[in-house]
Amino acid sequence: MTPDERENEAGIPSDIELAFAKSGPSPDNVQATSGEQREGESPVARTATNTSIAETLSLPHEIAFVGLVCMAQLTTQAGLGQALSILHIIGDSFGITDPGQLTWLIAGYSLTVGTFILFSGRLGDVFGYKRLLLIGWAWFSLWSAVAGCAIYSNYVLFIFSRVLQGIGPAICLPNGLAILGATYAPGRRKAMCFAIFGAMAPAGFLVGALFASLFSMAFWPWAFWAFSIALAGLAVAGIFIIPDPPRKFAAAMSLRGRMEQLDIPGAVTGVAALVLFNFAWNQAPIDGWQAPHVIVMLILGVLLGVVFFILETRYSPQPLIPFEIFSSDVSFVLAALALGWSCFGVFVYYLWQFEEVLLGATPLLVTARFTPVAISGTMAAVFTGMLLHRLGPAVVMTMALTSFTVGSILSATVPQDQTYWAQVFVTLLVISWGMDMSFPAATLILSDAMAKEHQGIAASLVNTIVNYSISLGLGLAGTVEVHVNKGGKTRADLQNGYHGAQYMGIGLAGLGTVVCCCFLLKEHLDV
Repeated sequence: MTPDERENEAGIPSDIELAFAKSGPSPDNVQATSGEQREGESPVARTATNTSIAETLSLPHEIAFVGLVCMAQLTTQAGLGQALSILHIIGDSFGITDPGQLTWLIAGYSLTVGTFILFSGRLGDVFGYKRLLLIGWAWFSLWSAVAGCAIYSNYVLFIFSRVLQGIGPAICLPNGLAILGATYAPGRRKAMCFAIFGAMAPAGFLVGALFASLFSMAFWPWAFWAFSIALAGLAVAGIFIIPDPPRKFAAAMSLRGRMEQLDIPGAVTGVAALVLFNFAWNQAPIDGWQAPHVIVMLILGVLLGVVFFILETRYSPQPLIPFEIFSSDVSFVLAALALGWSCFGVFVYYLWQFEEVLLGATPLLVTARFTPVAISGTMAAVFTGMLLHRLGPAVVMTMALTSFTVGSILSATVPQDQTYWAQVFVTLLVISWGMDMSFPAATLILSDAMAKEHQGIAASLVNTIVNYSISLGLGLAGTVEVHVNKGGKTRADLQNGYHGAQYMGIGLAGLGTVVCCCFLLKEHLDV
């Protein structure tokens, strides 16, 4: 058996398949390339067969299975769209109008989605992908219900539930994609499944925004209660529809072996570092950078990040992130990706506020105005698959960051009295290409730059960076907004605050474009 065959047995897509993936499988979801069986590895996973699990399914069962697993991506983005669309309705019910506090509805969710993905993937390796996917949906359902019930308590409970709600999709994303990878043999059918999985992202955002807008016309908590019911239904359906692929590590592994594979010390310090660092940036617009607890959180986050680095490089037998993968190429790409998606978080939040607050559009109308994102994004995903092989991923990545930059410039310069079709419509068409070109391009560049034993980390890192950057970008933009909007007492002040935040987004995307150009230049000089 060749190394490539062993690699694909583990459920990791090939480079072309990775190019279509919107989120990655668990970070260790790649078999060792040596001929020896890894300690604790399942003999089932190690034994090669030419028959994939998918070939044992009837066509109706296969359609139901793929559709159900792809709900992991759709529900993740629906959780983002449902809160953004009715942001001010929720805030008004709690008596909250401070923009800094309102951003936590989005930032808190994206924070935990991005923070827990890598560790959740490792949990799937050890305990089984199907089990973790069902647990993820159940957790997601529970905290969605709590978020709705917060109407009878206070805003703190709602934010707390939103933060914990984000752990659900963080569990679902890597394990859902790992199930697809382990179920299908390499080929066009498998690539199509990954493409469908990725295409659920813009559709999920709009579905979440649409139903939240509709439910808010009666009683906004029903947006979360109905979502909770749907998630519980997915978990129950998954028990019967989703096949259970062989796990990477043997079920009979000792407790000590499980702990080593999970890398608990690294997971605890890494998650804590990311949460504290992000919390400081998103809380600073509310309490100010002079607040002692903000400074303490920031310093603790940095210190724990250093501890995480030391643990992973010196002491962990199975590190969550092997730092030797961070070559100059990988670092370039991750930096550009982080800057681009930080910009996107700023763009989608503040353009939505511009439409609702300054133009007075209803949540349902704003959702309708955002529908070009789904259409243009689907076209971008199709063309990106072609462009990647004609132009190369580095060029495509540069085009993506340029789209982020141009879209942000158009968004930041929209006058209040202009028709939707003149500029906002064009903005949504343009920035969609940034979203759906950067994902596959970054994944493919990382895949090409990393050794075979680290292929699974490529896609997982991309999804982690994307979600975490959305949250961090909102914190940066919120800091700018509160310093230029003079308290937001007039429409002019509000507009100045929104524009200031969007100018920060332009700066982030512009810097990302510069990074991409440097990467292109480096590639040219290396030839």
